[in-house]
Amino acid sequence: MSYQALYRVWRPKTFADVVGQEHITRTLQNAIVQQKFSHAYLFSGPRGTGKTSAAKIFAKTINCEHAPIKEPCNECASCRGIQDGSISDIIEMDAASNTSVEDIREIRDKVKYASSSVPYKVYIIDEVHMISVNAFNALLKTLEEPPKHVVFILATTEPHKIPLTIISRCQRFDFKPISNQAIVDRMKTIIESEGISVSQEALEVVALAAEGGMRDALSILDQAISYSDDRVELADVLAVTGGVSQKLLTNIVKAMHEKDAQQSLKILDELIQRGKDPGRFVFDLIYFMRDLLLYQSAPSLEGILERALIDDDFKQLADQVAANWIQEAIIQLNQCQQEMKWSNSPKVFIEMAILTIVNNDRGSSQAVITNDSETVAKLTSRLEQLEQELKTLRESPAQVVSQPAQSVSRRSQPRQTKNSYKIPYEKIRSVLQEAEKPALKQVRTEWAAFLNALKATNAPAHATIQDSKPAAASSQALVVAFKYEIHCSLFLEHRETSESILEKAIGKHLTIIPIPDNNWQELRREYIQQQEQQTNDQQLEEQADPLIEEARKLVGDDLLEIKD
Repeated sequence: MSYQALYRVWRPKTFADVVGQEHITRTLQNAIVQQKFSHAYLFSGPRGTGKTSAAKIFAKTINCEHAPIKEPCNECASCRGIQDGSISDIIEMDAASNTSVEDIREIRDKVKYASSSVPYKVYIIDEVHMISVNAFNALLKTLEEPPKHVVFILATTEPHKIPLTIISRCQRFDFKPISNQAIVDRMKTIIESEGISVSQEALEVVALAAEGGMRDALSILDQAISYSDDRVELADVLAVTGGVSQKLLTNIVKAMHEKDAQQSLKILDELIQRGKDPGRFVFDLIYFMRDLLLYQSAPSLEGILERALIDDDFKQLADQVAANWIQEAIIQLNQCQQEMKWSNSPKVFIEMAILTIVNNDRGSSQAVITNDSETVAKLTSRLEQLEQELKTLRESPAQVVSQPAQSVSRRSQPRQTKNSYKIPYEKIRSVLQEAEKPALKQVRTEWAAFLNALKATNAPAHATIQDSKPAAASSQALVVAFKYEIHCSLFLEHRETSESILEKAIGKHLTIIPIPDNNWQELRREYIQQQEQQTNDQQLEEQADPLIEEARKLVGDDLLEIKD
């Protein structure tokens, strides 16, 4: 097989080729020229940002026959031998497959021997966080005081997993995600050398899909080249990455802003039917709306836009849509993105987010309040009405206390929460009417045993109900207050299993009714207030009846029984 992937052919061979990491390459070059380089380095950062490439270039530079220099010549015997791997003094290890103490002890035993072909022996240990704790301990002394001819370079994507005792013995360099513009510039150099034709829009979408990784960008570009015919166009890149074109993003944002739910959902359904990744669509839409917002704020800074191309449709959309509408939409889409991670039906969450955005009146350009006389008159009239109501409430507070329970209940009618869970207030009120303290006490006594049994039977069900507590119980139902609102809707998927396990624990079947803890506290206060009011009303009625009062004098309260 003669063909090699682009990221292998174009792997950096000099510090100048390591794009986007000038803060690191410059420091290393100066240290090499001044002969002040360290005995141990830690290179950390996201995948594909040049960590192991920089390590190998560093090894070539300090061992180049023309050293000390800023760049390896790549022509001498040392540089060529290190590049093709024929020099045994440059040891590259994958810690993911060499994690044991024995592997590290082998390094410790061999490190004392002088290098055979080049001045410095260099150990490059990739994904070093995979080494076991005991292996790290075995490496400590060697890493702290290696022989003068040895340099250690540790590379990792997860530096937080490395013991501080190791980190403190190394010079640490944090590789950052490469900017989209730097990735595009590097890809232009590559396609010009390879004689490949790629459109500017395609390169920009590849850079966005790579998420800061040069290796990922070249892999996607390689895939798009194989997919395309003669020239790589935007459609080719979108096909291999699952991305969405700007035209479709423009259309769905326009439809949502115009409150056209049917068109918005139709566009989404067509995208899903064509096999587009739902997660990728939400990602693209968030970035597109982010670019829309930034363009409105600073039209001259086109270079900071990451997803959008400035065309006539984009400019027209930016003029039509209000900034606060975009901000609300991004918040909804970001929440949707988080909830999709826990669902097997991501399309449902996207549809809910779209409908929420469509039905949101905030930020609509139609809702801007103007200072005309009609608006001012309406506001003045409403203000006077509110002042009159406030005055009435202050003069007759008793009327507020004695208002019917139905009006209190009306203020806390079931509402649609952000995670689509509809709180069954009426069912919970029915349970409160029939609630029994012994029933609740029995459930609370067995609650820990129930949770343990549920965890052993169904771990996802246990995860939804573990941060909850029994709040009220009757002979047929149990109200459970959940700490997090989203767990209420997630629990419904496992309610039958949970009720079955609870029945085994307490010996009877109870229907579990979930409610967020905040809403439970409100409902409980309302119920207590209602009960106190009924008691007060009953006492007032009894005191008002002269016959009852006379009977109380004759027999006393203990023997008195009042029937309608």
